[in-house]
Amino acid sequence: MAGVEIRHLSKRFGQLNAVDDVDLSIREGEFLVLLGPSGCGKTTLLRMIAGLERPTAGEIFIGGERMDDAPPRARGIAMVFQSYALYPHRTVARNISFPLEAAGQLRATIAQKVRWAADMFGITRYLDRYPRQLSGGERQRVALCRALVRDPQVFLLDEPLANLDAKLRNMARDELKRFQRQVKRTVVYVTHDQVEAMGLGDRIVVMDRGKVRQVGTPQEVYEDPVDTFVATFLGQPPMNLVELQGALLGFRPEHFLPVAHFGANEALRTFPLSVRRVEYLGSDRYVYGSVAGAGATVIAKLPATVATEIAEESDMEFAVPERALCYFDTATGARQRQ
Repeated sequence: MAGVEIRHLSKRFGQLNAVDDVDLSIREGEFLVLLGPSGCGKTTLLRMIAGLERPTAGEIFIGGERMDDAPPRARGIAMVFQSYALYPHRTVARNISFPLEAAGQLRATIAQKVRWAADMFGITRYLDRYPRQLSGGERQRVALCRALVRDPQVFLLDEPLANLDAKLRNMARDELKRFQRQVKRTVVYVTHDQVEAMGLGDRIVVMDRGKVRQVGTPQEVYEDPVDTFVATFLGQPPMNLVELQGALLGFRPEHFLPVAHFGANEALRTFPLSVRRVEYLGSDRYVYGSVAGAGATVIAKLPATVATEIAEESDMEFAVPERALCYFDTATGARQRQ
């Protein structure tokens, strides 16, 4: 396996800074997720690591060797695209074997590697089928097998689960994580889906407008966001932001509960909530309302275990534990430590 080091990497398209002076150190064997909205630069960054885009400035090191001018085939990487890029006229076996055939490997070696990869992903019974005869999840496994047989040092995955339905995505996330642990390779994974990022990443790189906003474990970026962008991009529903008396307060919906829910000795910040609407979502209820003087909609996420009756068009007292409050600068959005 190999680590990846990115130093002052930039990519401009005309006047657009698609990637803007990014520094990033990806550890050997790490599953690193590049997360951000469409157009934030995450795919461009991945393509520069792969050698499919030439940097405007900066350096890329893979396994300690400088690679920003090296062709893709010399980088020890394998890339899996959102479309999977399978050849429709080739069987599954021949799709998987394609990079080995192109490298001129012996037929017996190719057959052995194809069988090994197919066994790992449980698709041996599909080897004689064509891509059109497979489901989206099965095609994704074929694409991963084709990458695996190349024995790369680094896997680059560009939204490989985006075309799957919700149920298949859950299963595919589990397969991807088990796969990475089995092969013990470095993975750089691009997604705009925060659930994928939180569920897969050892660390998450949150990007916005070409810049890295925060790097940390899923727990760190969720519980300790560095600014209002990270705070509101992560979380479903996103973090509430309330401006009161010149201070910008942030708190997660799951921490915003009726006062009666808390113990008598817990330090709380209370808010009078005008309830507008209540959504029942099975295991949770979302309560939408407004806080007097704040001028913004806030959301409370109540688990089913909170039995408090909440009526629409009513006024109630809600609270947040002081320990769960975040403070942000009203002008810049940067986190302020109390």
